Amino acid sequence: MLIWDLFKMAIRSLVTHKLRSFLTALGIIIGVASVISMISIGEGARRQTLNTISKFGTNIITIKPGQKKSRHVTTGKVDTLTLEDAEFIEKNVSLITGVAAQVYRSAQLKFENKNTNSTVRGTGASYARLANFEIDRGRYFNKDEIRSSKRICVIGSTVLKNLFEGRNPLGKTIKVDGKNFLVIGTMVPKGALSWFDPDDQIFIPVTTAQKRVFGMNHVQSIDVQAGQIDDLEAIKEEVSQILRQKHNIVDSKEDDFYVQNSSQWLNSWGDAAKTFTYLLGGIAAISLMVGGIGIMNIMLVSVTERTREIGIRKAIGAKKKEILEQFLIESVLISFLGGGIGVLLGIGISRVVSGMGDWETVVSTQSILLAFGFSVAIGIFFGFYPANKAANLNPIDALRYE
Repeated sequence: MLIWDLFKMAIRSLVTHKLRSFLTALGIIIGVASVISMISIGEGARRQTLNTISKFGTNIITIKPGQKKSRHVTTGKVDTLTLEDAEFIEKNVSLITGVAAQVYRSAQLKFENKNTNSTVRGTGASYARLANFEIDRGRYFNKDEIRSSKRICVIGSTVLKNLFEGRNPLGKTIKVDGKNFLVIGTMVPKGALSWFDPDDQIFIPVTTAQKRVFGMNHVQSIDVQAGQIDDLEAIKEEVSQILRQKHNIVDSKEDDFYVQNSSQWLNSWGDAAKTFTYLLGGIAAISLMVGGIGIMNIMLVSVTERTREIGIRKAIGAKKKEILEQFLIESVLISFLGGGIGVLLGIGISRVVSGMGDWETVVSTQSILLAFGFSVAIGIFFGFYPANKAANLNPIDALRYE
């Protein structure tokens, strides 16, 4: 018997039992739609997060204080970084275009009868350029204002919204932990991450933050901008050597600081987000397995119901291979049709999710092929046992079956 004839018989059988065929395919439809929509949401979240992180610059090296250890146990951070370290790096490290020391913590901000808690970031004159912040109105502070520890600030868009509600903040005075600061500029919005809103902060001169707000002599981090992203590793090594020299660290001693490459951090985030996407896809794939079990269950019922039909076909000369192929084609057709409908439903769900909120979804060809191919493979895998059972029926016993 030709393969086309087997296809026609399989289609006729599925059409005869429309409702049962649809309910059997429903598990595959839900499974494929779940895989595609979950992967698209996860991939969209990954791209959105990486795009937002990359706005802070991918050619940045960050230096942070090292860890305090007692008997090989970490007990906290050491306050080893200073403004002098930042100045030393700026003067002595080649291939860099800027350096900015930072101190930061949460503080209460107040303007008239409005108040909010926000991050106060004390930093250098070049920080806005290093972190890819753009001035919306007004200006950023300069080196002279940093040297004289001026009480001035530049505010993020979230702070602007919370305190001024659309009013022009330039020239106004806000209180930072009870101390007056003159607003000289506002920032262009960057967009919030799930764990951090870069717009919910104000920027003040680092010396002002140290002396007048936080009461500290050290800095919490130093950002160094590379002229070219290819120079990051070379600059990282040079920074480490220069700081070891300045901190009088001998060869046998560990660094009292650590240097992190922003591109490595970005890659680590990307890998973690990709793992999360695959985890979502794996969870959704479980429903595909359930759909496969449904196919096997229904096909076993079908074999039982059609036992006499199988016996008659064998009695008039049908081969074992033809019986096997017919039932296998039926299960593959169910998974094929279910997979196709599931692909369309998954794309639809992704677009609905993207349209309902500010959430990017990415439906890739790879995820479609993966989900669809997996559904067909499940049809073959779970359909083989019922098909093989039908093919191995004894024709005499089958004809006697009531």
